[in-house]
Amino acid sequence: MGGLLGLALICGAALAEWHGGGDTPEPGYAAETPLGSREPLPTGPPPSSSSKDQKKGEKEDGSDGKDGRGGKDGKGGKDGKKKDVPANGPGTFTPARASGAPVGTGGPLRRYKVLVEDGVDVSPDQAANEIQAILAHPRSWAAHGRGRFQLVSDSDRADVTIKIATPATTDKLCAVNGDTHGELNCEVAGGVVVNLKRWVQGSPQYDGPPAEYRHLIINHEIGHMIGFHQHMACPGAGKPAPVMQQQIKGLNGCKSNAWPYTEGGSLVEGPSVP
Repeated sequence: MGGLLGLALICGAALAEWHGGGDTPEPGYAAETPLGSREPLPTGPPPSSSSKDQKKGEKEDGSDGKDGRGGKDGKGGKDGKKKDVPANGPGTFTPARASGAPVGTGGPLRRYKVLVEDGVDVSPDQAANEIQAILAHPRSWAAHGRGRFQLVSDSDRADVTIKIATPATTDKLCAVNGDTHGELNCEVAGGVVVNLKRWVQGSPQYDGPPAEYRHLIINHEIGHMIGFHQHMACPGAGKPAPVMQQQIKGLNGCKSNAWPYTEGGSLVEGPSVP
């Protein structure tokens, strides 16, 4: 009898220490209106997807250990499979609450906020911190005097809004610029719309993991915003592609490149595309 009583007391104490589990979801936010309109940029359907052989010398996850490549964000994730993304979402967005100090060596200061469409498996704060790191990269626009950028929370005034949206929502928000075909990103008045498919999966035309391709997404769209309104073409076979080249539509002999500047500090340029 004494043994049973002791066992009951132990179980009771264990239950008292247990408070349940599971993550508490963040509260939702009201939907924001579309980002506005601007003069259309050249758009067109990307080429059909094709698989690539893994480069020699790269790690199994697609990284080479340089410039922020790969790790667990490498091509296809940990299990080697391409991550699925929802084709559409509710069209409402949750803003990141993260903020940071200005980055950049000169030029006008642009304050930006980051929002992620509700119902997708991307953390707004994590995405915002990643974009901040992209803009602060030593080969970025900001590092070479092309402008300063500061991440602000939703409660602060922002000059630029960066939205990560499902393919269908991206098409709606980018429609003023042309058809993004559920595949492309776009720059619109007051901000940037990033296609969730490209953020998560990268591009079949880009020889690098999604984590690296995100640099190209942000650098390309910010490039339009700071004055590079025209796209560029490949400057020559075997050379790095400019970030203002629409690399998702084909490299045309160039090598994939996600940064505006070389490691030596030279701007990567190519002929303007009319």
